[in-house]
Amino acid sequence: MHTIGFAICGSFCTLEKALQQMEILSRKYGILPIMSYNAYQTDTRFGRAQEHIARARAIAGHDVLHTLVDTEPIGPQHLADALVVCPCTGNTLSKLAAGITDTPVTLAVKSALRIGMPVVLCVASNDSLGASGPNLMRLLNTKHVYLVPLGQDDPEKKPTSLVADFSLVPRAVEAALEGRQLQPVFR
Repeated sequence: MHTIGFAICGSFCTLEKALQQMEILSRKYGILPIMSYNAYQTDTRFGRAQEHIARARAIAGHDVLHTLVDTEPIGPQHLADALVVCPCTGNTLSKLAAGITDTPVTLAVKSALRIGMPVVLCVASNDSLGASGPNLMRLLNTKHVYLVPLGQDDPEKKPTSLVADFSLVPRAVEAALEGRQLQPVFR
């Protein structure tokens, strides 16, 4: 059975969708849960951090990795077969495009990519068609990086926002494990 690293970033309004996808993936794969600093410690109107941590732990059956020391060995020790970043914020997206690895999630991605492990990004960002746009395109053209198909979630009120179709995470993971990008990328 494959193991999927499942990294959660602080797009707080999409955490429920992300945890649902983690649960769906856990029916077919082992899950290695990872959280960004913000996802691990921030309480918001969308839920308390400790509740999200407890739910991820219960789904995966493992403690949540949430430090640089925790996530660095993912690639070298082959702790997973693929890594999903769900949700992937514009901040994380931009750091990845620039090679900045100063958070548990960005270091997990670097650790995965250094051994050619597929990385699946499930983007949820209000500025994907703005400041983060060039970074999204750079990552779309990066070897071993795959996107969950995405589109504008509210073109009238949020014209620069793109959000992945979270229901496609399992299919995107399957495609990435086969070395291919699920199409069409933009819906």
